[in-house]
Amino acid sequence: MRKILVTGALGQIGSELTMLLRKEYGNDNVIASSRRYKEGHDKLMESGVFEILDVTDGKQISEIVRKHKINTIIHLAAVLSAVGEANPQQAWNINMNGLYNVLEVAREEGCSVFTPSSIAAFGDSTPKDKTPQDTIQRPNTIYGVTKVAGELLCDYYFHKYGVDTRGVRFPGLISYETLPGGGTTDYAVHIYYEALKSKRYTCFIAKGTKMDMMYMPDALKAIVQLMEADPAKLKHRNAFNVTAMSFDPEEIAASIRKYIPEFELDYDVDPVRQAIAESWPNSLDDSAAREEWGWSPDYDLDSMTKDMLEKLKVKLGL
Repeated sequence: MRKILVTGALGQIGSELTMLLRKEYGNDNVIASSRRYKEGHDKLMESGVFEILDVTDGKQISEIVRKHKINTIIHLAAVLSAVGEANPQQAWNINMNGLYNVLEVAREEGCSVFTPSSIAAFGDSTPKDKTPQDTIQRPNTIYGVTKVAGELLCDYYFHKYGVDTRGVRFPGLISYETLPGGGTTDYAVHIYYEALKSKRYTCFIAKGTKMDMMYMPDALKAIVQLMEADPAKLKHRNAFNVTAMSFDPEEIAASIRKYIPEFELDYDVDPVRQAIAESWPNSLDDSAAREEWGWSPDYDLDSMTKDMLEKLKVKLGL
């Protein structure tokens, strides 16, 4: 039986993943944790055990793992791309020291570890279209640097110590449940809210800028599927490309207009996030994930748009 600790459980991925895992493995077997309480997460915190945890404190991680007899750590606590550029020192501390502490506890206590990487692990010199699984990685953001280093560190702990480490490179993630926390792809969530509320959206990413994206149900599916995959079939382990769709702002707007014909899109480009977006791939080649553990997404752009708008109407009371 898995006993799972989720770090960063109140973030965009964690808030939905924790509830899914509790449904799959039982409420008492999934321990949620975060650095602080956040409003709007009462359902999650009341459905099972919740611990305050600062991942930069290795002793605290160890105490929680032993207290709850944890054997699987899903490490999501991280500072994202745009926020990281505003405070690179904090991003390094949380993203790298936090991961190191998790891996050390996993080594000592015999835990398996899942931690996500990102398309931010690539850079300007990476092939932009159908970016290969194994290719040059020279990111120009601190977030990207920590993701590349994290991929390598997880590989090291697997080869050196036998820690069962696994991970995927997520594209931008889109969800109706929880707002994102300062990433470059955040526009693809905000655009749906504004389409419903005001029938218009001012985009901080320039027209024609393609980025790889995924709907949250597929992201959660990828995590659980990889966690349960046969380890003998995993060659890459910690950095599987996964993808579902690739689009630019005009394409997502066109998809929204199928349901809200009067929707208008204009632009006020944020140079920081635009520069980050331009350094990332347009699309990923996820053939390794498909071959090694049977990955396949359920949603494309139009099916995601339909579901997002339906769910957000209910959430916003429209």
